[in-house]
Amino acid sequence: MDANELEACLYKGALVLLDVRYRLGGPSGFEEYVERHIPGAHYVDLDTALAAPPDERGRHPLPDVAAFEAAMRAAGVCNDVPVVVYDDWSGRAAARCWWLLRWAGHTNVRVLDGGLGAWRGGVAQGSSPTAPGDFVARPGAMPQVDAEDVLAQSCLIHARAPSRFRGDEEPVDPVAGHIPGALNRPTDDNLTPEGTFKPAAELARLYEGLGGATVYCGSGVTACHDLLAMEVAGIAGKLFAPSWSGWITDRSRPIERSA
Repeated sequence: MDANELEACLYKGALVLLDVRYRLGGPSGFEEYVERHIPGAHYVDLDTALAAPPDERGRHPLPDVAAFEAAMRAAGVCNDVPVVVYDDWSGRAAARCWWLLRWAGHTNVRVLDGGLGAWRGGVAQGSSPTAPGDFVARPGAMPQVDAEDVLAQSCLIHARAPSRFRGDEEPVDPVAGHIPGALNRPTDDNLTPEGTFKPAAELARLYEGLGGATVYCGSGVTACHDLLAMEVAGIAGKLFAPSWSGWITDRSRPIERSA
């Protein structure tokens, strides 16, 4: 969804708008939300609403279903009302919320292309109470892969930057590299220089022949950006939610580094 379409929908009052601003390793985006957000948006914290606490499944395990349902209700989400999600990270955090809502059974979820930076309308400050929604989570609508099945996948996509894929550097996790056999499709490749998604035809060329691929990243967040790009291109994919940070918690699992 582009900003003009969002503005028209907000005028009609026909959707729930979620602000999912987030920075890896940084503070919650709530203070930024209070300072400036699109009118009508409700803040959703990625670390607490869109993930469980870190454990053997990685840095951002999928949230408990009941906890996710409660967080979405608190943000005003209803089953039969469209949802639009935005961030200020070119859709990388918003894509996680998009995927989770789709996985939990919501059929009408979109991401604001370009995020807050694309918005040219008025902005609001502060935070106000939200009328609770009636969202009921029914997980399983989006496919995912468990750790024991990862190596059996016909195609794996690694969504992090090439230097981290190769294992040249690893600023976050204790082990560098990638899962053996993976292809690198970094999230930057999904975007134009302006930070919006490339046209569907370009994305289709980027992911040509990769239909049904399993996607992972560092913690299962930015992998959803690749999955969203694939969906825009009309290509299906699966999520390995634990991703690299969950894969390496078992030191018996193989890793690969490449030049």
